[in-house]
Amino acid sequence: MKDLINFFTQVGKLKDMPRRGWVINDIKNPESIADHVFRASLMAWILGSNKKLNIERLLKTALIHDICEVYAGDTTPYDSILPKDAKKRRELMKTWPRFSDKEKKRLKDKKYKKEKEALEKITKDLPRNLRSEMMHLWYDYEKGLTKEGRFFKQADRLENFLQAVEYHKKYKTPPQGPWWAWAREFFDDNTSLEFIDEIAKKFHHSKIKR
Repeated sequence: MKDLINFFTQVGKLKDMPRRGWVINDIKNPESIADHVFRASLMAWILGSNKKLNIERLLKTALIHDICEVYAGDTTPYDSILPKDAKKRRELMKTWPRFSDKEKKRLKDKKYKKEKEALEKITKDLPRNLRSEMMHLWYDYEKGLTKEGRFFKQADRLENFLQAVEYHKKYKTPPQGPWWAWAREFFDDNTSLEFIDEIAKKFHHSKIKR
């Protein structure tokens, strides 16, 4: 029980860790990582309910997918090119960063290694079977080995996208161009695309161009 309390205490830090993407966009009182996990879990369950998925596996994946960020921290695609000057940073936020395939692989591998080490650290004192399950679910989420892992990747992105649109409506930031470019590039699940279309109609009164 002592080790479980220690684990829950560590995970609890996510409630006070703001999502970095909103911090660099100067959002006031941005959502925490735990806030994101909560709604992403609900969205995965509800949107995935008619897709013949193992909902228990899907929800477990949702709940653990970001716990590594207790030690690895939250990251964004902008981090390696983010200027210190606030004005230049705001200009950069108006574009979606493009990297060569070689650079994308380097950044992805670096992030994966850092997060895997962080997950190993936070789960090291858990019962072996529980630790193994969390590691396998996270690996599946990262690599998309099962339909549950692949669908949750979409649900995770959907939650992020919805939050970006909501913040823009409230604060006029983050700039929306990069987010819609990102949506057209990364969403391929039919349920996700339908959801994006509805967001477009609700917030922009138009349908996304695919």
